[in-house]
Amino acid sequence: MANGSYEAHGLLGFAQPLNNSDCDSPRTIHQVNSIADIKATLTELAKKESKVTARLEALKATQKDLSRDLGRLDILRASLGPYAVSTRSIGNGILFDAASTARRISTAVQRLDLEQARVKSTLSVVEQVAELKTCILGVTGSMAGPQDWETAAGYLNRASRIPKEIIDGAFAEEIVPTAEIPDPPRVTLELASESLRGLFLREFEKAAQEGNSTKVTRFFKLFPLIGKPDVGLDVYGRYVCQGVASRARANLNTGVDGIRWKEGFFYANALTKIFEHIAQIVEHHGALVERHYGAGRMVKVIERLQLEADIQGGILLDTWSDERNIDRRLTDIRSYAFTFLVQSFLPAQAARTGTPRAGSPANKGSIKDHMREDENVDMKAIDGYLSEIALMLSRWSLYSRFISSKCKESVSTPKNDSSALEAPPLLMNSTLSNKVADRLILPFNVMTTFYFRRSVEKAFQLDEQPAGLSLNPAKTLLASPPFITSAVDDVMYIVNQVIDRSLATSQRAVVSSVIPMVARVLSSDFIGMIQRKMRDECYPKAAIQGAIPPEQVIIAFFVLINNLEVASDYVKRIVKSRMNISEKGPSLHGNTDTSTTPIASMYPFEHDSAFVMSTLKSLHQSFEIKASELINDGIFVAFKNVVKPRLRPILADTFRDIDYQMSSHDLEIMIQEAGEEGGDQNSVDLAVQNQFRRSWDALTMPVARILTERNFDRLLSTIIAYLGEVLEKRIWSYYGRLNGIGAARLERDIASIVSVAVRGGRYSLREAFTRCTQICVIMNMEDDEWDEVSTVRREDDGFDWKIDTEERLRARAMVQNTQK
Repeated sequence: MANGSYEAHGLLGFAQPLNNSDCDSPRTIHQVNSIADIKATLTELAKKESKVTARLEALKATQKDLSRDLGRLDILRASLGPYAVSTRSIGNGILFDAASTARRISTAVQRLDLEQARVKSTLSVVEQVAELKTCILGVTGSMAGPQDWETAAGYLNRASRIPKEIIDGAFAEEIVPTAEIPDPPRVTLELASESLRGLFLREFEKAAQEGNSTKVTRFFKLFPLIGKPDVGLDVYGRYVCQGVASRARANLNTGVDGIRWKEGFFYANALTKIFEHIAQIVEHHGALVERHYGAGRMVKVIERLQLEADIQGGILLDTWSDERNIDRRLTDIRSYAFTFLVQSFLPAQAARTGTPRAGSPANKGSIKDHMREDENVDMKAIDGYLSEIALMLSRWSLYSRFISSKCKESVSTPKNDSSALEAPPLLMNSTLSNKVADRLILPFNVMTTFYFRRSVEKAFQLDEQPAGLSLNPAKTLLASPPFITSAVDDVMYIVNQVIDRSLATSQRAVVSSVIPMVARVLSSDFIGMIQRKMRDECYPKAAIQGAIPPEQVIIAFFVLINNLEVASDYVKRIVKSRMNISEKGPSLHGNTDTSTTPIASMYPFEHDSAFVMSTLKSLHQSFEIKASELINDGIFVAFKNVVKPRLRPILADTFRDIDYQMSSHDLEIMIQEAGEEGGDQNSVDLAVQNQFRRSWDALTMPVARILTERNFDRLLSTIIAYLGEVLEKRIWSYYGRLNGIGAARLERDIASIVSVAVRGGRYSLREAFTRCTQICVIMNMEDDEWDEVSTVRREDDGFDWKIDTEERLRARAMVQNTQK
């Protein structure tokens, strides 16, 4: 019993860990239910015991090697003991003395280095003091005897490189002064510098008065050497400004007032010469200033030149404004009433009362009134002023661009350099810039607005219809297409001129005012005038309902629609040419520049070019939208009043005497009768097509010869859409009046009508007849084809049906009803 308990306890002890670590191990002794389970458990325990025994044997086998290695380590430790003792004795004996010696040597070297540094410092001070004494003696010697100013300035420049603490030090004050020069070094240098400054100023001004540029350059170079660069730049600025002022006065006084008036660009050329003179000074003298005065110092000279440009340019602009009497011109312009345009937009009755029609005796008085009103404002003079102002503004823009680029080159570094050009404050805040805005830009914008609107008004006053137009194809057209009135060419010529002149100024303030104004006048006056004519003067309305309007009224209405289309195309081409093609720009150093300058170069400041491009696009888009709306309205009116009344009779004539219930025997008889009359089967099959072609050509050809191609396509699209609806109603009207032969013949006739209507490559218009063709296809389907179509859902049959299921059933029943 005791042995059994011990074995059971042993089994329990070995089985418990196995049960905890491996879920697939045999159950413990407490879980066994049979002898087989007990045997399996004992077998598993035997395997575990063999594995443990094998590991123990392996450890025993390696114990000998481990003991041997430990023994070797003990032997090595014993042999290293003497070496450790020897090393400690060397460190405490030999190396200690060497370390002490090294410390003594290092301390001595440090003391030697310190003494050497002090000696070098003392030598440097002595050398600098000697240099200072040499410079002082050289300055005084050069100024006293030979008066060698370059040498004296050079000695002062050498003295300026000596540190201030050396010059003001006690050693220098003790060593440098001599019996001839008893003053301290600082006092001596300052006295010499002031003396040379006064001397150089006198010599510079004397050379400037004599016009001796060599001496001017000689003394200009010496100011930086004596430590007076600001004085040199200031006197040089005065010198070049005197040249600018004298040149400007000479240019302004070259002729008497009469010659100035005869020469239209006298003041523009005078302003150009001022800018060119300043540009030449900056370009040719900039390198000299930068070389002797340092980088960025030319900006100070430019600032001084800009002040002189403000004075001379302001005088010139004021004189120009007074002699041209610009203020009075602006007053006359602002008081101009635009009587013709205003009366044209009055209601029809008021317009007839205020502005009689052409040929009326009362119209003579109206013409006289307009002529009297025109005498107040001379359009030719306004055009001349605008050209002169545009030239002056373009010169100012070139000058601003040049000065901005030079200022940027002077102050920019490779790190902060960028391609964007910005106007410097000396330009933006200058008096001349404000004067340009007040005396040039403002009058230019006001005059351009008047000039353009008055040109539009005058174009419509002198508007003429193209002669020799007729809707009769047999008559030859005397005019050449496109058929438009004279106002379109006149107005678009002025549009091109105004945009050209405005862009040539290179002024954002001009573009932001003029281009939107052009868009506004085109939309309100130009399109508004055409709209009024279409509504009040040539609206195609028949005197009797159902009749056709008079031929001349129809032609006039079509010509007005052409006006809108051609004008829109003109504006598109004008804008596109300015955005894609380079423009010739003037040169600052000459009268013209043969190289081309795109908008990006004409407007280089910040985002000006993008703004100009956007403004031009807005002009085109706004005009195109307005014109397209009125064109679409005109096309609808033309269709409703001119084409639509004739379209239903055409279909009635086309299908007259056509019987789609004829049997094959009746059809053969008809063919025989046609043969007896000189025809054949084709004449019977093509009867509908031939009749429709004759009627269709008689309807569309007179319209096509007057309208532009694009307008005719618009009208044709409207006609085709309506024809598709009418033709569909005609097909449905044959419900119950078709047999199999008639259905096939109807499908052929519909296809022939469609081919006639869309001929000329206009295949996209076939979409309007899709419902008609699908109805005919359903009617002529075989039974098995119809069964397949009728059993498949609409969205799954892979066919783009335009008719719904109910309409397909109705189309199928059109032929079936006749067969019952």
